[in-house]
Amino acid sequence: MPGKRSEKRCRRRLTLRFGTDKPERIAFTEDVSHDGLFIKTVHVYPPNTRLNILLVLSDNTEVRLEGVVAWAKRVPPQMINIAHKGGMGVRITHILEGEAEFLKLCGPATSTERYGSAK
Repeated sequence: MPGKRSEKRCRRRLTLRFGTDKPERIAFTEDVSHDGLFIKTVHVYPPNTRLNILLVLSDNTEVRLEGVVAWAKRVPPQMINIAHKGGMGVRITHILEGEAEFLKLCGPATSTERYGSAK
């Protein structure tokens, strides 16, 4: 799967909320890139599910994203902190709010972002 990624992921633990209609479930990121992120959670959705995400940066800036679940790995709740990669890989499709702050998380992009600035 690493060959499919267009951006390098940066390890970042950030608080977020996510859901299909509105962001209501609380979780954390494990890693982030300009075009995707990993959500560590026991509440996974199947691949191709569209998600609304509210990401809270370390300075409490909020970033609103839309994304699609690329893959998911369900683990029992008692194993979430032990199991490797329990949660969902999400491909970002749109940054609705806070794009500049989000793009600073991993430094300059090494290739063209999928969602791009020219929407």
